[in-house]
Amino acid sequence: MPDLIRPGRLFRVVGFNPSHRELYLASEALAVDGTTTRVEVYFGHVELMLLKPYYRDGVHIRRASPEEFAVLRERHRLDAGDAQDTWMLEPDGGDSFVLSSTPSWREAEYALMGDRAALYDASLPWPPDFPADAGTIG
Repeated sequence: MPDLIRPGRLFRVVGFNPSHRELYLASEALAVDGTTTRVEVYFGHVELMLLKPYYRDGVHIRRASPEEFAVLRERHRLDAGDAQDTWMLEPDGGDSFVLSSTPSWREAEYALMGDRAALYDASLPWPPDFPADAGTIG
């Protein structure tokens, strides 16, 4: 999947591990938005990020356009080679971005997760014993 588009869902930052340079975003199943799945997004090898704590109107995670990257490059003194690894998060472009390796995502029916608290849980085997969709972005 080239982009991850999940409009109308509440996403929030649920974890950042600085020693491993890992960032996690998640969207829970909520009655208010009529969703039944949990969606998680994983960014590895994070070099730089500018994030909001949550995204009320969903996410549109995609590689930064040349125009967006030019602005970010100037503002944050990025190298030209960082263009391939710069990911925008907001549907309208916005200012949120992550400079990292290729992000991946997982989505599963919340009711089937059982005792599992997260889809990216290194202590449990993958693939899990319940149906889940997964992919990479870009």
